[in-house]
Amino acid sequence: MTDNSKTFLTDTLDEKTIIALNLFWTGFIIYTVSYAISSTEHINDKVINGFQILGLLLLVPSSALLIRFRIESKYLRALFILYYCWLISVMMRGFEFDYLSLKNMLFNNDFGIFLYFVPLIILFPRNILYFKKLFDVIVILSLVFIIYDVLFLKELLYRFGDNTTSQGIIEIFSRHLSLPCGFLLLTFIYNSKIRNLFALFIIVLTFLLAVIRARRGLIFMSFTMLTFSYFIYQYANKTKVINIVLSLFLVSFISFMAVKLYTENRNDTFSLITERIGQQTRTEVEQYFYKDMTTKDWIIGRGINAKYFCPGVTIGIGEVSIYRRVIETGYLQMILNGGIISLGLLLLMAIPAIFKGLFNSKNILSKAAGIWILLFLLYMYPATPFGFSLNYILVWISIGICYSSKLRGMSDDTIKEIFSVKKKIFRANDQPEFL
Repeated sequence: MTDNSKTFLTDTLDEKTIIALNLFWTGFIIYTVSYAISSTEHINDKVINGFQILGLLLLVPSSALLIRFRIESKYLRALFILYYCWLISVMMRGFEFDYLSLKNMLFNNDFGIFLYFVPLIILFPRNILYFKKLFDVIVILSLVFIIYDVLFLKELLYRFGDNTTSQGIIEIFSRHLSLPCGFLLLTFIYNSKIRNLFALFIIVLTFLLAVIRARRGLIFMSFTMLTFSYFIYQYANKTKVINIVLSLFLVSFISFMAVKLYTENRNDTFSLITERIGQQTRTEVEQYFYKDMTTKDWIIGRGINAKYFCPGVTIGIGEVSIYRRVIETGYLQMILNGGIISLGLLLLMAIPAIFKGLFNSKNILSKAAGIWILLFLLYMYPATPFGFSLNYILVWISIGICYSSKLRGMSDDTIKEIFSVKKKIFRANDQPEFL
């Protein structure tokens, strides 16, 4: 094993850091699975909130112990400081102290206050033990996804009418539990065959449920994950021309069969997607958004509890909006809260990271990180892919990977060798290694 690779060995994390990592991910899992099941409306909110509080009691103190203000790239360091200072100003503007607002801030994974703490994950230690634990967390959440799917299969397959609750369930289950498996597919060379097949099954299942429930954004997200994973697979295996031709033939055949299957069942199983495929459901909402936003609002946003005037739009069963906090386009949502300043600073960090990961790296881990950031920017139009979720956490972990010249310079063989190390040696005087 090379000297450079020793930096990433599991014995370079001290005992306190390892315990803090375990507590953080345990708390995060509890908090996330509790929020996901709340979308079913079958469990009392007080019970769910109790579990979420338990998760917070584990993850908040442990995350404070894991943060180290060390960023290798001076460019990233400067922009990150500016960006996070701006996020603090966004949190301070519009914060409300009434009971309902505070409850929403604490227990809403998608639009609560912890969304604004996700970027701090870039300050966590980054060595192979860290990534191995991350991959384990992805698998655990995916297992919960399967359990929830079985328990709430009736709600997930509800096809009679435009059932808002059913659609919300598949959206939340997927965003918070299953879609992170796409990162496992992108880094397949470091995983076992069983884990890769499991990840493939989870993303395909997500795609099928999205089709049945006519969630067009989720269809696009799961399908593009499969597509980019296929590209990575071909790249990693240095596929010859003959294999590429055969693959294209296979894709064409599968597409033909899919179209045939859809045509035969368009008025039954796929009736809802048939109805919604040409609908423009956001046009009216976006028009209200554009009318209500002033020049100042576009530049600095309206703060953490931002709303815009949007009368008459259905937001639930029997509910019609007057003011809305949510607009289903990620770019506009970010502008609503933090303005173009917030979006611009994020793009200044994310876009160079994509190029570094894809074109200036020697391993699949860095390229997968670049792809994950690219997918995040693509998903910002049909959805709001941020939130206190592993999906969004992976974006900031990926940014950290792409800006680390040490990580980008490692070979795949070296990374696989370190991933295969099962014996962990702890030395009391060791200090955490950072990249």
